[in-house]
Amino acid sequence: MSSTNYLEQKKNTHLYFQIGENKYAVNSENILEIMKLPALDYPQKLPNNIVGLLKYNNFVINVIDVRFYLNIEVPSYSTQNELLIVKTDEVIFGIITDKVIGILPFDTSLMDAIPFVDSKMIIDSLYKYNKETIFIINIYAIENLLKQHDNQWANVDIPSLFPQDEASKTIMNKRTLAIADKSSLKLASGELHVRNKYISFNLNADSYCIALDYVKEVLKDTSITHVPGTPDFIEGIMNLRGDYITVINLKKFLGLASKQTPEKKPVIIIKCNELKLALLIDKINELFEFMENEIVEPGDGYFSNEFLYNGTLYTILNIEKISSDKKIIITDM
Repeated sequence: MSSTNYLEQKKNTHLYFQIGENKYAVNSENILEIMKLPALDYPQKLPNNIVGLLKYNNFVINVIDVRFYLNIEVPSYSTQNELLIVKTDEVIFGIITDKVIGILPFDTSLMDAIPFVDSKMIIDSLYKYNKETIFIINIYAIENLLKQHDNQWANVDIPSLFPQDEASKTIMNKRTLAIADKSSLKLASGELHVRNKYISFNLNADSYCIALDYVKEVLKDTSITHVPGTPDFIEGIMNLRGDYITVINLKKFLGLASKQTPEKKPVIIIKCNELKLALLIDKINELFEFMENEIVEPGDGYFSNEFLYNGTLYTILNIEKISSDKKIIITDM
């Protein structure tokens, strides 16, 4: 793949998620972090269609729910809701979602622009995927709306949308404290760096990360076809929109304890040195952002290095090393 095509594909990689009955997407370059919904501050009067405030990396950011902008009824939130932290050139803010689904490289030929978009419309195009329509959110339109001071909802009790039971409040308050602890770290040059993004996942009880630069797609449910006569760590092949991809059982490849896997399995599709692989994992977790000075140069083994995040130890996989290992034998299917 040429550098131009690679940059174009990277530009069109989107994180997509569910809100209500619909699916939405935001360009992954604008995503700083994904987290479970924390407790938010809510002063007595907030303008601009804001559902709360959150201290994030020494900034106080606005948190919104796009359903208010789209005139869709907003149900009560729970501890299972997820929060996307997104950025434009000027601002950082949060978007409440029901569930993050995965990461996809969008084929521009399948994207349809909405012809009647104006400055107040936050949906500017549609994407067709697996017979579904994904609505692409224009976060710059949201940025403009947040700068206005004439939007306020009538007859909506925002605080009542959040969990009122003590157990849920305790969970969400702990999340807010964890964010505050992370925010106490010194920022390099007072800015957020956006080049070090990692997708995190579990193998057994341990947590790992892969640099997002290598990630082409994340799928939570994948059917895999076993191929006789292949090495034990090759789980089989999968058909991804007509493209057959070899599936590596990451636990077996790394020599970790491995139990029988369920029929539907989560995989991370990676591409490195023109080689595309699907890495079989146990559970997909979150997308993280780290400051440049927190990550050191990768080592020579399968594991680059480690870091501690919100009390959890994460190991970064060396994708260059794994994909160039001679024991991975890929044949044309």
